Amino acid sequence: MLRKVSVAMLGKLTSSPGIGILPPFSRFFAGVAADRRLRMLLAALAIAALLAGAFTISRSKAAPVYQTQTVLQQDLTQSVTASGTVNPQNTVTVGTQVSGTISQIFVDFNSKVRQGQVLAKLDTSQLAAQLQQAQASLAQAQAQASAQQQTAGAAQANIAVSRASSAAQTAAAQAAQAGIATADANVTKSQSALRLAQQTVSRDKSLLANGYIAQSQLDADQSNAVAAQSALQASQAAAAQARAQAASSVNQAQAANAQASVSTSQAGASSDNTLAAQAAVAAAQAQVAQDQLNMQRAVITSPVDGTVIDRAVSVGQTVAASLQTPTLFTIAQNLNKMEVDIAVGEPDIGNVRPGDTVNFSVLAYPNQTFRGTVQQVRENPTTVSNVVTYTVITYVENTGNKLMPGMTANATINVQTQHGALVVPAQALSYRPSGSGKHTHRKGTSTSGASTPAASSTSPWGQTTASAGGAAGAGASGLVFVLDKGKAKPVRVQVTMVSGTQAAVTPVTGTLSAGDEVIVADGAPAAQASGSSRSGASSGGPGGMGGIGRAIR
Repeated sequence: MLRKVSVAMLGKLTSSPGIGILPPFSRFFAGVAADRRLRMLLAALAIAALLAGAFTISRSKAAPVYQTQTVLQQDLTQSVTASGTVNPQNTVTVGTQVSGTISQIFVDFNSKVRQGQVLAKLDTSQLAAQLQQAQASLAQAQAQASAQQQTAGAAQANIAVSRASSAAQTAAAQAAQAGIATADANVTKSQSALRLAQQTVSRDKSLLANGYIAQSQLDADQSNAVAAQSALQASQAAAAQARAQAASSVNQAQAANAQASVSTSQAGASSDNTLAAQAAVAAAQAQVAQDQLNMQRAVITSPVDGTVIDRAVSVGQTVAASLQTPTLFTIAQNLNKMEVDIAVGEPDIGNVRPGDTVNFSVLAYPNQTFRGTVQQVRENPTTVSNVVTYTVITYVENTGNKLMPGMTANATINVQTQHGALVVPAQALSYRPSGSGKHTHRKGTSTSGASTPAASSTSPWGQTTASAGGAAGAGASGLVFVLDKGKAKPVRVQVTMVSGTQAAVTPVTGTLSAGDEVIVADGAPAAQASGSSRSGASSGGPGGMGGIGRAIR
């Protein structure tokens, strides 16, 4: 019976991880098992070792360890990481406003150019023909305008003659009207004279019958009556002639006025034709000027000083400027001053301001950090696959001309810095004790990636922003637990800034100083659990902060 027990105990001892008896000992004991007294001794030793191992395991289970990290006082910077593209600050695209075939090119990639320098020329054969045609059209329009101007001058002269004739005929008509009045007056006078002569003859006849006058007197008065009758007829004929002459003068005046109107209309038409001819001359002149300008535009010049970073055409290539201006060259005005167009996501853009410092690297120089300054935050959004980004323009001095257009920049924008802040791991804000009891002290290296038990909603320290298990944001309140003499001491803090896995805090209740140990998790570190722990500080804590796991026996 004792032999069976000793053999069973020996099997447990050789397989128990708590006791850790090595296989050589088991083989030794198996070799000497023939001796009964030795077997009894070995059984007693095995029972004692088993009891000691069980006691040690129960003590370790009753005393879980805390994983802690040290509170630091240092500068903490909040940053935004994003990628962007390096570009010149000012890029000018040079195109052509006329269509044609490239006949000559005088620059190439990386050529340094000055403002006004000739970059390329187009074939001007067709443009020269168009210019000659426009010049011929201009000469023809000028000749037509000159002839029309002479016609207009003659029409103006005809107007003057017609108006003079009309005035003369009108004056003659007016004189004829005056002659009619004179003739009518003479008729009236002749009628009066005839009546007087007739009355005298009648009176003379009575006087002659009574013997008062001589027969000669009657004869003389009768002769006067006949003369008055003749004068009346003559004055009536003169009045009729005056009326006829007045009617003729009126007709002539009307004809003269009509001729003046016709001359005026002709002069107006000639004036309109003259204006049209002058307009045709102006249009021909404009066409000549346009063709001359096209001849000038066939010579492509640089609008600025800079460097040619792109040449999009070759000799013999045809460019068409009918729909849009084709791009021939791209000129970077100053490659010593570059900009980085950084695409910042919607969650981070609210913290970026002009003037923020930017550190970035490019693939060509992975070990060199370039520095710039945020110049502008553009409000125009870019949406790709439902992801909204905003372009942040950063200016940077291109010392040594290492930066080239199109390089990809991995940038870090420093949006906020707190100097001399109390810095704790963000994990400490989400830690809550998993239970109560006395914790023993044991040294070991903490693991920052250890899981943290979720806080109970009935935590004796109350509900805080960090109680939900995530790190508190800036401006929120939270709790951290300081390891004080083996016990977790709660300290309420105000979070002033969060940067990655670190947070700057200010104590609200209790005290918190640099050098204090804040708890980040319960349980032994992974190195201790594997049975190969060593005492010392770890560099794997949040934000590079070394954590020290401790337990109190």
